[in-house]
Amino acid sequence: MNSELSRALGHLSEVVGRLPPESTQQAVGYPSLFLLVALGALVPVVPTGALVSSAAVVALHQTAPLSLLFVFLVASSAAFLGDVGLYWLGQRGTRSRSGSRWLAALRGRAAPDRLEQAQRKLEERGVTVLVLSRLIPAGRIPVMLACLLGKMPLRRFVRGDIPACLAWAATYQLIGILGGSLFDEPWKGVVVAVALTVVISGAPTLWRRVGRAPRAGSSGSSGPSDSPGSSDSPGQHA
Repeated sequence: MNSELSRALGHLSEVVGRLPPESTQQAVGYPSLFLLVALGALVPVVPTGALVSSAAVVALHQTAPLSLLFVFLVASSAAFLGDVGLYWLGQRGTRSRSGSRWLAALRGRAAPDRLEQAQRKLEERGVTVLVLSRLIPAGRIPVMLACLLGKMPLRRFVRGDIPACLAWAATYQLIGILGGSLFDEPWKGVVVAVALTVVISGAPTLWRRVGRAPRAGSSGSSGPSDSPGSSDSPGQHA
């Protein structure tokens, strides 16, 4: 068993030794990060926050002094282009009678109560609500749909989306830096950063479910308390 373990460790060291240099990693990593973040903005399924945090961990352990800056610029620009592209596609759906699959997808991912709340905040705060929508998990789509239904011009949306994407990239990069600074090995920092982003992304959903449970219990308890009164009324008439 010890011989098998030593062979496995030897094989792992050989694999690590054959890893490409930092210049090659950056040449592949930055375009990959850009494409994945832009795709995640267009198709809200890819966990883009975890990607940015993981890239920040790797950049933190590299020797190049501007690695973190490049991650920030790549992530924020990709998120911005993805947002603008999705908004432009949604605008085409609002202008056509048949709509579009992009607009239908946005409607399908925005709950009616979240959309109503987003429309109310958009009327109160204007485009500044875009910054908060980017930072709040699952808050971007309802606000974007509210902007589309309110027929906000693309130029005005762009002005509000620029600081939103910058704040979003900085926030998730900070999460990666905090996770990566705890360990000397990058993969451990990546695990911590991904775990933090998953917890942050799932916290609002869990909070809403916990908040609904007491209301469901109170509504359920009101049923039996009313039943005696309803059963007594026939007796009184009799």
